[in-house]
Amino acid sequence: MSKLNYMSNRVTALIIAVLVLSGCTVIDVDIGFTPDAELTKRVLVLEADEFPEIIPLYLNDEVKNYVDRVINRKMNPRRKLELLRSMLFDDEYLSIDYSDQYTQTAVEVFESRAGNCLSVINLYIAMARYVGVDANFQTVQVRPAWDRRGSLFVLSQHVNATGKVSQRNTYIVDFTPAIALQQLTSKIVTDSHARALYFVNLGVEQMIAGDFESALLYLQNALWINPELSIGWNNIGTAYKRLGDLELAEYSYQMAFKLDQTNATAINNLARYYNAQGEEELASTYRRAITRFSRKNPYYHFNLGNTAYQSGSHKEAIRHYRRAIRIKELEPEFYLALARVYSQIGNDRMQNQMISEANEMLAENSEIYQPSDQKIRFIDELTIMRSTSAGFSIIAH
Repeated sequence: MSKLNYMSNRVTALIIAVLVLSGCTVIDVDIGFTPDAELTKRVLVLEADEFPEIIPLYLNDEVKNYVDRVINRKMNPRRKLELLRSMLFDDEYLSIDYSDQYTQTAVEVFESRAGNCLSVINLYIAMARYVGVDANFQTVQVRPAWDRRGSLFVLSQHVNATGKVSQRNTYIVDFTPAIALQQLTSKIVTDSHARALYFVNLGVEQMIAGDFESALLYLQNALWINPELSIGWNNIGTAYKRLGDLELAEYSYQMAFKLDQTNATAINNLARYYNAQGEEELASTYRRAITRFSRKNPYYHFNLGNTAYQSGSHKEAIRHYRRAIRIKELEPEFYLALARVYSQIGNDRMQNQMISEANEMLAENSEIYQPSDQKIRFIDELTIMRSTSAGFSIIAH
């Protein structure tokens, strides 16, 4: 099985387990929260970077020499980009494999020949900058997919790389092009932000391993780097909860939502927290808010449509897919899903109409919608005039 097919199958399996789908609409709930200086200080305890020796973008001489043997600095930017892609993914070079188990630095990915999206993008950006290519971290929203790891539900999020090829052309490098991206949601972030996400990932990996003390330190370091990082506050809340500090767990979840009012994971965690404390009325308020929020999200209805289709409930599937399209018209996958249902019930006319509409969108927006097994896309900004959070987010049981 090819790497691309493997990743596609893995993502499909995860999408079936979707719990809550986040989007750009804010969650309509008043949590009555005001930050408290003393409680904030109890979370933001670090006075300096606890891990200055960890430099995700550092390249040693071995990596630099490897790059120098392949890329001539006098080459044009597009040729450099093509060779960088080959060096990372082709069999005759590094042939890096996808692994979501560990977050690594650029050098560690080079040595292990494997990594998750953030890890591999660390190596890519470091190598690109070394040969004079513009390269930046970019977060991209994915259709949220939850994976159960022991007693934790983990929401994998996504990061890729982007940069300028010329004044009017940009490129995107994506290690996992088969992931179902929510289109047009990219956001360039700073190296500092990406470093904070790096420690968020390390913290989650320690929580999955059951080491909540180590997880807490990594997450505190992430928040020292970026105290406005909502995903960091959410995850440190889970660490505090597992360590028995319920006051800081509640406070951290509340802070996570204050910083990002689309953070459905934080509201989910608050609902679970209050339910565990016997405050069922408050927990119910948050659960209802999540339900209202989800109903406004096209991918929530898309997932319900998939579930109905798999169970043979074709009328229900059509209803959910139609609802998804009413919320977000320009998503070709919704039309292709409808086409599958119409095919099953023998409505050839509607099947062909849905396929035609999907193909028209794909043709008009090929730079955005179509994944590339080459893992690199060049975008003409005169055609595409539009430009999520990376890392892992945790729901605790």
